[in-house]
Amino acid sequence: MEEKKRADDNAQVVTSQAKSSFSDLWRIEDYWAIWLGFLLVIFGAVLYFPRGPANMKQTIAQANAILEAESQRAPFKSIAWYQAVDAKKRLKATSSPLGKEIKSFTSKPKKWAANPLYAFFMGEEAAGTARKKAMAKYEVARKKGAAALERAKAAEEAASAAGFLDESLNAAAVKAIDVWHAAHTKASKAKSVINVHSYSLILSLICLMIVLAIFFGMGQKVMGHSMTKFMVGFAFVFLVAVLSYTAASNATMKHCGIGYAAWAILFGLIISNTVGTPKWVMPAVQTEYYIKTGLVLLGAEILFGKILLIGIPGIFVAWVVTPTVLICTYIFGQKIVKMPSKTLNITISADMSVCGVSAAIATAAACRAKKEELTLAVGFSLVFTSIMMIAMPAIIKLVGMPYILGGAWMGGTIDSTGAVAAAGAFLSKRALYVAATIKMIQNVLIGVIAFGVAIYWCARVECVPGQRVSAMEIWHRFPKFVLGFMTASIVSSLVYQHLGNDVAYVLIDQGAIGGMSKIFRGWFFCLAFVSIGLATNFRELKEYFKGGKPLILYVCGQSFNLILTLIMAYIMFYLVFPEITARI
Repeated sequence: MEEKKRADDNAQVVTSQAKSSFSDLWRIEDYWAIWLGFLLVIFGAVLYFPRGPANMKQTIAQANAILEAESQRAPFKSIAWYQAVDAKKRLKATSSPLGKEIKSFTSKPKKWAANPLYAFFMGEEAAGTARKKAMAKYEVARKKGAAALERAKAAEEAASAAGFLDESLNAAAVKAIDVWHAAHTKASKAKSVINVHSYSLILSLICLMIVLAIFFGMGQKVMGHSMTKFMVGFAFVFLVAVLSYTAASNATMKHCGIGYAAWAILFGLIISNTVGTPKWVMPAVQTEYYIKTGLVLLGAEILFGKILLIGIPGIFVAWVVTPTVLICTYIFGQKIVKMPSKTLNITISADMSVCGVSAAIATAAACRAKKEELTLAVGFSLVFTSIMMIAMPAIIKLVGMPYILGGAWMGGTIDSTGAVAAAGAFLSKRALYVAATIKMIQNVLIGVIAFGVAIYWCARVECVPGQRVSAMEIWHRFPKFVLGFMTASIVSSLVYQHLGNDVAYVLIDQGAIGGMSKIFRGWFFCLAFVSIGLATNFRELKEYFKGGKPLILYVCGQSFNLILTLIMAYIMFYLVFPEITARI
């Protein structure tokens, strides 16, 4: 009888757990982040996939024929080669009327210099003045590009006349073509802003606020919270996010590399530490809800095919150095610095070694770090990212470091993906490509690191002597949104491979992702950073700064990261796989 009763009790427990696990699919925030992220990705695919440019396949076929012919004719990338590549890049699904409508609806505050009102509104008279200035800049850039093209043609013809056997003529042609293409790119950018029209973003921002409030409010309602209270508070959070984008869109701030994330946290901190965050706003201060949804969208942007293009050197730099730095920094924090909080230690270690805020969020969820600890880690990341994105390109130029090596170095050490791209652009297109690809490879580790931390915390940090660690405990601790991140990445990569690189670039990179996923991910991250600031009080952070240990940990860990990444990048790109470096 007792055995039968025990068996019945166990069966009831299993049944109860199964019901609970099933209901978790709509009761837990992580799952809602997955569903909302998937919804946007699918919506973007439905909107953009049927709307490729009418001449897409013909243009791609012609460009590829030129690329094939030029690769056989010349030992370097010729003028015709670059023109064919540019022809393919001009194909964008976002250029469709629908794409332009979506861009207009989701538009962030515009760039402004002296008058902040231009971030939201510009009349016809001001637009006319802006058009004249833009046209003048374009004419200057166009003439420089035309002159550079003539020099490049002469250099290429000289190399061709020698049968491409004269290395000095080949080198001169490569240099002239690079100068021309840089000037041509600058002229193209100048041309893209000639058609300045009057605009007003007020109505579109209000509509976007309502749409996002409903979008996130649905999940809040199903999870058992008041949708009305959430939407009322959301209006305030969204307003601060708009102000953050406005500050970041200032010309001076853009030049200095101070982005929306820093402003969002700063404005939130000012409010929470002066007048205090109003109680009616707190239902909408949902840091993890916003950023987890954004991270699922980020997964759709990580394409394994692109990772493989850079090959083994990039994988070594990202997947060998990163976990090594994370583990060593954590041990250093425990054994040398004597960090009192293990959760703060691992969160800072992941933030600094993997990819900044995204990794910090996933790791903090896995080890159940306090919100104050997460805020501190994110703060360090933003400050040091701003410094490194300006200092590292300057150092690379100063010491004459090869730009590909510099790009690999920055891609493996600068935390933010956007900052990596900006820093790489300071050097060259090839440096930008290498830096951005390595950062993309590194981003894949978000899920792996979160899973590893969840296991380690269950097995070693919070284990009870004599008690076995259950798989269910690891599952409960594991941040579920990471599954959405990884699934989105795998599915997006498979679709990309099925469509082929050229068509996928038009419909995915410049369609479902560029015209939907990236736009909303930016807004979600901004809302999350505002929430971090609004939920943080300096008095609560004070105890974590005792002895300056978190700062010492971050500086020492980042220094180790900089040294090890540079060494590994040099070994992989220049000693072990120089042939891959030559093809970049």
